[in-house]
Amino acid sequence: MQDIVSKHQLRLAYWRWAIITVPLILLLGFASARLAPMGANNLWYAALAKPAATPPDWLFPVAWTAIYILLGLALAMVINARGSALRGAAIGLFVVQLVINLIWSPLFFGAHQVFAALIVIVLMFAAALATTLLFGRIRAAAAWLLVPYLVWLVYAGMLNFEIHRMNPEAATLVPSSRTTQIPL
Repeated sequence: MQDIVSKHQLRLAYWRWAIITVPLILLLGFASARLAPMGANNLWYAALAKPAATPPDWLFPVAWTAIYILLGLALAMVINARGSALRGAAIGLFVVQLVINLIWSPLFFGAHQVFAALIVIVLMFAAALATTLLFGRIRAAAAWLLVPYLVWLVYAGMLNFEIHRMNPEAATLVPSSRTTQIPL
């Protein structure tokens, strides 16, 4: 019996993990986004003054779907790196950044807390950057898969900052979605 695993076996193990991680992260991301209406379906968001760099509403779910797929693939690579002493810490840090990520949509769109959401996005970027650096010490490809996420977080952070600056009283524009906009 051989102790060495073939490249084919390693690829199969990676894809077995990816079949779990990608749908799980997509499901968690979409569940977080469904806690409060977004885009044109959110009367509060529609009433906000937005910067000129705000993309059309359809781009957000497209971008997040792609990002969540990349996150799932990167996580599968790190989970599959069984020989790495950093694997446990990297997975733990990934979970932390994902939890922070899942907080942002309900906080911004549901609770209308623009400044708090800005703080969350800064924390999310810091945790995602640390995750990327740690992933890079395990699998360079896993770190590269997180780069679009980092770029998107910088862009989203700039939008969040501008919305906060342009709407100092954003929380009072319409009643909280906790009482009027969350579907029952």
